Amino acid sequence: MNLLSLLHLSDPTLPIGGYTHSNGLETYVQEGLVCNAATAEEYIRSMLQYNLRYNDAAFASLAYDAAMQQDFNALLQLDEECTALKLPREIRQASQKLGVRLIKIFSRQQAFPFMQQYEQAMQQGTATGHYCLVFGVYACLLQIPKPDTLQAFYYNAVAGLVTNSVKLVPLGQLDGQDILHRLQPLMQELATATLTPDRKWLGCCNPGFDIRCMQHERLYSRLYMS
Repeated sequence: MNLLSLLHLSDPTLPIGGYTHSNGLETYVQEGLVCNAATAEEYIRSMLQYNLRYNDAAFASLAYDAAMQQDFNALLQLDEECTALKLPREIRQASQKLGVRLIKIFSRQQAFPFMQQYEQAMQQGTATGHYCLVFGVYACLLQIPKPDTLQAFYYNAVAGLVTNSVKLVPLGQLDGQDILHRLQPLMQELATATLTPDRKWLGCCNPGFDIRCMQHERLYSRLYMS
């Protein structure tokens, strides 16, 4: 049952709107910085190592811990920090929209008091409901082991980035699958490293990624929302 819950939670095709966001990749492609399989893989590797590890993946890990300890104040603090650290407007809004839609899917299946408390805080405007936090909380409440949760979180992110690369660069489908396969050791390594995030590195600044995300909303033509 845990495996099926994990597959459901981390399914890249889950109807929450993830396919409409490129996380700034569209800017990189239009500027010619990502233009083939090699540069696409370099972009995804950098995104995982220098951004996701210290931001969304770390927040998912800490949200899992907060749910495990039933520490709602800790979750609210994470929510506030996550909002403050997402500087690009599009990325901040996307994170909230994906989180809200994820809650809508899973709240229909099973009611958890801890998540209901979080929903209430969102309705009152004291919480935002970021996707990474919702993912971590639900994984804990569904009794999915934390190592599996983090591996699935990274895989979900990579699958989305690979799909976007195939569409935007464009790449061949097999090129995308080759990248996905080659990144498996890195996903495993980062999942292990994120089990206990170092709070002093939380929100590690990545100005390059942030600037490209900010530039995205002013591109002449756009296929993605972020």
